[in-house]
Amino acid sequence: MQDERFGIQKEMYRGQQYSQIYFARLHLMRTMLYSLIPNWKVHLPVCTVLGLEEGKECIIVGTIYKHMKLKPSILDEYSKERSTTPLVKPHNFVSSDDYLVLEDESGRVKLCGALLLPSVFVTGIVVALHGKETGAGDFMVEDILEAGFPHQIERPLVSGEDKYVVFVSGLSVGGSSSNPLQFQLFIDHITGHLGDEKEQSFAARIVQVVVAGNSVEYPRTLLNGQNLSSKDQSRLSEPIKELDILLTQIAAGIPLDIMPGPDDPANFSLPQQALHRCLFPGSSAFNTFRSCSNPHSFELDNVSFLGTSGQNIDDLEKYSDASDKLGFMERTLRWRHLAPTAPNTLGCYPFTDRDPFFIETCPHVYFVGNQEKYQSRLIKGSEGQVVRLICIPRFVETGTAVVLNMRNLECHTVSFGAEFST
Repeated sequence: MQDERFGIQKEMYRGQQYSQIYFARLHLMRTMLYSLIPNWKVHLPVCTVLGLEEGKECIIVGTIYKHMKLKPSILDEYSKERSTTPLVKPHNFVSSDDYLVLEDESGRVKLCGALLLPSVFVTGIVVALHGKETGAGDFMVEDILEAGFPHQIERPLVSGEDKYVVFVSGLSVGGSSSNPLQFQLFIDHITGHLGDEKEQSFAARIVQVVVAGNSVEYPRTLLNGQNLSSKDQSRLSEPIKELDILLTQIAAGIPLDIMPGPDDPANFSLPQQALHRCLFPGSSAFNTFRSCSNPHSFELDNVSFLGTSGQNIDDLEKYSDASDKLGFMERTLRWRHLAPTAPNTLGCYPFTDRDPFFIETCPHVYFVGNQEKYQSRLIKGSEGQVVRLICIPRFVETGTAVVLNMRNLECHTVSFGAEFST
């Protein structure tokens, strides 16, 4: 497992602000972009924002800040001017008035030019820009250099044997719309207790199950900050007890990784730390059971996996536009950053000397949980990198799990509902 970088056990919170994580990100990404510039525009000088001269072509490297008129602000809730008008809560905060600013330690400059679409970018990305300062003091962008896909460790030549990894997400055990029978069908299917010989031979080749967040759901009425009666306390512990009973059946036969999600009993901000093993007295008795962080990074048979419970992609969807969720996922790889909107609009721990969300090596499989529907695509990088992107749908709504064949990175779904289908 490669989740050490997402751990915050040795970090000390001394009241630090978020500027340090941005400095760490800028320093790390700028060093890497500088190494790419000679192959991009070797003849142009690299300037700081403060060193820009009107009409002189150059390259500047910095962090993008996106000015958004519709972005919610906590101050708006208390402003007198808006007290009579209801706050807008759109699904997406992008508007035609948005504009981008590039910032480094020396200053900031507003960006202009048809090449740079504000709807595509978000606050927190580090890029190199070729252009020149205009008379108005803006920077006219003529070309963009993004970090690009990171280096990928080559996948070994695989034998003819199929090996499967099963992804499931959004179980919401204990929720009003949760169907225990549906999840039990799923468990019986993957543990080989259901189906004919063909299905059982498939189950025998499952080498890993990954539960990607939002495994339990608590009644909102109990989470109101009031002292709980003993009856309510037992109600609060029921979903996790039920989940443990179900997961024990999987862990008894198949390696199982469980990641926390936004609705689980874990810290809210990213990286979410692993759910405590004491929550799973039954499952944790097996050495096949691993409680993991979110994001989660691991390797199986030299195939590398990287994934989240969905918060990073859901946040990108609020503050930028793409044709689908896979488009946002591809951008995070191209920007070499798992959660570029953290800490601006996505909660994250205020790291001081590192940015754990920087993607150092390109995964072979990149997954996000708790999505509306299943989507998958195989994408290729400029240096031959091949990545399987997977959106895992919420099981409680769709009854669908995703199966990946490690031999060829092909994907299919298994659905359990009123009718059983694969």
